Amino acid sequence: MKSITVGLGERSYPILIQQGLLDKIGSELHKNPFAKRYAIVADDHVAAMFGERLLASLGNSDIPAEMITFAHGEASKNLGTIADLSSSLARLGFDRKDGLLALGGGVTGDITGFLAACYMRSIPFAQVPTTLLAQVDSSVGGKTGVDIPEGKNLVGAFYQPKAVFVDSQIVQKLPESELLNGLAEVIKYGVIYDRDFFRFLEMSRKDILALDMHVLEDVIARCCKIKAAIVEADEKESDLRRILNFGHTIGHAVEAVSGYTLAHGSAVAMGMVASAELAVLKGILERREKDRLEKLILEYGLPVAIPQEYDRDRIQEYLLADKKTIGGKVFFVLPTSIGKVIITDEIEAGMVAEVL
Repeated sequence: MKSITVGLGERSYPILIQQGLLDKIGSELHKNPFAKRYAIVADDHVAAMFGERLLASLGNSDIPAEMITFAHGEASKNLGTIADLSSSLARLGFDRKDGLLALGGGVTGDITGFLAACYMRSIPFAQVPTTLLAQVDSSVGGKTGVDIPEGKNLVGAFYQPKAVFVDSQIVQKLPESELLNGLAEVIKYGVIYDRDFFRFLEMSRKDILALDMHVLEDVIARCCKIKAAIVEADEKESDLRRILNFGHTIGHAVEAVSGYTLAHGSAVAMGMVASAELAVLKGILERREKDRLEKLILEYGLPVAIPQEYDRDRIQEYLLADKKTIGGKVFFVLPTSIGKVIITDEIEAGMVAEVL
């Protein structure tokens, strides 16, 4: 089993990575419990796929557990779902000594983390990510939240989990679209932090897409190590952690204009290419580096161009509503080379319009 620690003093926690870990979570919680009983929070699709396995794992270790569900999809990521789930916990008699397990992808992790931060003014929770995207990115770092009509993730809290349990074998059960969704975030780490990792992704593409478990487990672990190092240095996104938003500023706006029908990874892929083009126009990134990024994204089967039917004026409006916008200025993460980025608000609206 691979173990990576997110070092945050008293709030430090482990990321455990192993094939088949879903069936061993009960024994892990028996050794290191953080609550007297647990509510597994999952969407209806994931509950049907993995819920019984997790309940059985807990039951085999004599750990009391309940399952509460919500409708799958980004449309459920709202305050109404938080209210409904809170009512379910209250009816089950959950109190501050109880905890939550977020079984699912990024939407479930965000919802469950925010629910844990709010219910009875906070109860503990752990992440059990079931998508590659959640395993390499959203389950680590304590960002929680929900969407409102004005934008994505505009209501939320920083609230760290007690543990992250990554069953790397689950990736084999994902549809190809979900695998690609996560690979966009994987590529992001190479651009923002680790040129050697980017080169590894270029060299290992066939093994990764063929779901070679040894290679995939190394990819997941490397991404988690990078994310842990960034979160340890800047837990609440005051400086360094903002580099994790590479591709997301434009990507979130594109998602919103699509009515959240566009996959998050596809939107991030488009956002990374657009941000790289901004960097080229600004004169801080060589064209060949941008082309190298675009080539890798295409080789992994991800899109690079924002669909023509998406209204560019509306994308600009969503950019101004982004939670990273301060004083009317939109902050962009721009690469200066593969492996290095800067954060800047010195981008003219005309330049953004040209790239879009």
